[in-house]
Amino acid sequence: MTTAQQIEIQKVPSSRLNETDFSNLGFGKVFSDHMLVCDYANGAWQTPKIIPYQNLSLSPATNFIHYGQAIFEGLKAFKCDDGKVRIFRPDANFKRINQSAERLCMPSIPEDIFMDGLKELLSLDKNWIPTSEGSSMYIRPFMFSLDEEIRVRASDTYKFMIILSPSGKYYSAPVKVLVERHYVRASKGGLGAAKTAANYAASLYPARLAQQKGYDQLIWTDSTEHRYIEEAGTMNFMFVINNTLITPALNDSILAGVTRDSIITLALEWGMKVEERKVSIDEVLESAEKGLLQEAFGAGTAAVVSPIVLISDHGKEYTLPPVENRPFSIKVAEELKEIRMGKKPDIHNWIFTV
Repeated sequence: MTTAQQIEIQKVPSSRLNETDFSNLGFGKVFSDHMLVCDYANGAWQTPKIIPYQNLSLSPATNFIHYGQAIFEGLKAFKCDDGKVRIFRPDANFKRINQSAERLCMPSIPEDIFMDGLKELLSLDKNWIPTSEGSSMYIRPFMFSLDEEIRVRASDTYKFMIILSPSGKYYSAPVKVLVERHYVRASKGGLGAAKTAANYAASLYPARLAQQKGYDQLIWTDSTEHRYIEEAGTMNFMFVINNTLITPALNDSILAGVTRDSIITLALEWGMKVEERKVSIDEVLESAEKGLLQEAFGAGTAAVVSPIVLISDHGKEYTLPPVENRPFSIKVAEELKEIRMGKKPDIHNWIFTV
């Protein structure tokens, strides 16, 4: 078994920290000094290493470039007022990356490599964690196939890595969304429940078309009837209708969001009625027209709780209630923030302290 003491560490000779403009981070554009790498070869995981952040050297025939065996995760760490570094629910991301690995015929990542590697990397680069309002250390674990062979088959070799990106908010303003009734992000029996690069590639062109029309994201609908809401690609959808929190039930074309699960857990504890079920876009829009749609928001690690202020469908735009008049969204966003920052008791064991 690998332990943190067995991780090989090569530190940078000189940090880039002082060259970084923390007032202009953006999201996912800046990276810390070090990264974790660990190879899978000969049927076994090798010794994990933490090395200076650097480019990779790959053969043009590397398997994942051609056949898409690539998965990833996204989670966050926070530097809190007490000086401690807290990671939000890394165990859930560890579990999900291995579910994705199974779906893509990739080897399971051992828990000690994932967790010890993450903690050691964050400990080394903790000074990179931003502390301004809305900022965090975005953590990107990922794995891809390495065989140098142009043949359609699961690879025998893989590389697992973790990189760190000090980041600001993903969405700087409330979100406007367009209902997508033609293109498909994922279909039944496909890869939608796995966090794999292929799902995001499928979403890029329709998302660009929506952005050209002035919308921030799409509401993906089911691939069969284009009637039922699935997700946005960057976040799960949640609605408050008649004081009930409603969200699409998980299936094999919807990613099981960690933030989604956290919000449902809190809502149930607060005595709120929660429904996980098929949700038609017509139901949501009819509720909006009748004034019954009290809140709509996206939930995700990057997006956190992102208010949706406008939904467009078939050329008609539906304006939703003002963001300041959304008590549940405001309360749950604040609750998650307080838990992440160590200001409220962590009764669910969601927080891992570095």
